[in-house]
Amino acid sequence: MGMQALNFDLAVSSFLNFLTIERGLSTNTIAAYRRDLAKFEIFLNGRNCSDVTPAIISDFEVTLKTAGLSSTSVNRIDSTLRSFFKHLNSEYSISNPTLEIESKKSQRRLPKALTVDEIMAMINAAYRESDPISLRNQTLVELLYSSGARVSELIGINLADLNAIETDEGNLMTLKLRGKGSKERIVPLGSFATKAVNDYLVRIRPDLAAKTAKNIPALFLNSRGGRITRQSAWNIVMQAAHDAGITSKVSPHVFRHSYATHLLDGGADIRVVQELLGHASVTTTQIYTLITIDKVRESYSLAHPRARS
Repeated sequence: MGMQALNFDLAVSSFLNFLTIERGLSTNTIAAYRRDLAKFEIFLNGRNCSDVTPAIISDFEVTLKTAGLSSTSVNRIDSTLRSFFKHLNSEYSISNPTLEIESKKSQRRLPKALTVDEIMAMINAAYRESDPISLRNQTLVELLYSSGARVSELIGINLADLNAIETDEGNLMTLKLRGKGSKERIVPLGSFATKAVNDYLVRIRPDLAAKTAKNIPALFLNSRGGRITRQSAWNIVMQAAHDAGITSKVSPHVFRHSYATHLLDGGADIRVVQELLGHASVTTTQIYTLITIDKVRESYSLAHPRARS
């Protein structure tokens, strides 16, 4: 194929097919790549891929920054372009103009983990005597913290995903979560979450389920008997934070983050935490350990034979 014949649309479809088929990436990830490349296409204004120089790419970066994109977003688009041109280089021998771009490491900004007391306050605030359905809300908040689930995973839980296992210490309830890229994982639930789930199943869910003739398998139902939405779950968390007087930035993800941080603080192995969070690579989990790194450094210097002078 001649150099000039490679127009942008063709190049993009070749690249996205490669990501879908060879790398098996999810539709959400592919869509993100497509959006990044669409921005680049507008900037190219009809120029061919084979005409792209390092200068064109750095001009493109400048326009992104001028448009007010965060360094994290600019880095992601850079990374998309790097993969895109690497693919074109191997498939169509187009020279790779991105080799000269320096990747600027974005500051890994972490949500601040909530303290155990703050989380307890939110779990307690979610339930109101006067309002029976609030027991569902309390169970949802408790489960977010006890399972480290993403909100999308939490609303996706079906009754069949709950399981009781006999162990030496007695019965243990486990929860199956369907994560990103349809990866499934099973996480254990503590006694508080188990009790909350059982209470909700006995006292609240049957009434909610009776609101519709359909047999909805979801664990969490809304007041019409349907599966609860992501937005409702989010609102429940925000309301609990508000009622507990916690003004720092709270989001459902903060629970996941606090779950990971509290486990690592408590001495859990990073690979176990990786499994529990459903991260494909330990590197993702290591972002969480930045917080506990001082403790790690301290225990290393006490324990490692070559650390002491």
